[in-house]
Amino acid sequence: MIQTGTLHILNGTEMYKHFKETQFLEPEWMIPFNEAMCYGETCEDLFSDEFIDIRAGVHQVTPAQYAEITMNPLQPLFKEDIERIALWFDEDMFCQMNLLTILAWLDQTECIGSIDLHLVDDQFKPVRSHSLEAKGYSRLYKQVMIHKTLPEVVEPTSLYKGIHLYLNYLKKDSDLMLYIQKHGDLPAKNLVSLLIENFREYGLGDTQYVEMIRSYRQNRGKG
Repeated sequence: MIQTGTLHILNGTEMYKHFKETQFLEPEWMIPFNEAMCYGETCEDLFSDEFIDIRAGVHQVTPAQYAEITMNPLQPLFKEDIERIALWFDEDMFCQMNLLTILAWLDQTECIGSIDLHLVDDQFKPVRSHSLEAKGYSRLYKQVMIHKTLPEVVEPTSLYKGIHLYLNYLKKDSDLMLYIQKHGDLPAKNLVSLLIENFREYGLGDTQYVEMIRSYRQNRGKG
């Protein structure tokens, strides 16, 4: 298979490892986006020094560690002449907010190349695809992730669903928070397992759930 000018951006290291192990896209050009943009603060200037400092703080790592984990794998996106971009993301909230971030950056940098979005299931199998243009996503990113407001129209539908979940999941009356409240006496480790099992549409992992549980229980104690 001849190397093409397509850069495949994958949601995270686990998908990257799976595709490598199964030789799904071999010998295509793949890079992972190692982030959890649905959690913590961000800023408008994507992948800037300010962005790195903020996101490093969210993940409780140094800026240098963040650069190694998240920025270094993305270097081909910043430096190479790319003819076509293919995005591989799950439909859950976690992945869709990462997707919005990548699309916003492509919009900010006025990417005019072809963009293919491949939505996958939780086993990384493709379920549907879309062809996109990097237009309007920078404005959408600011509206959603900076100003926390729900837009009226978003395409594709998976992104709208992800945004809706993102803007509501930390509210006291969200289904997630009500579940955490209901199981207030359960050990955190057990509760995390239940949350992962019962709320797959959020796509959150151990780290995010532990922080949510800790924050809720600390605030409850103050009350």
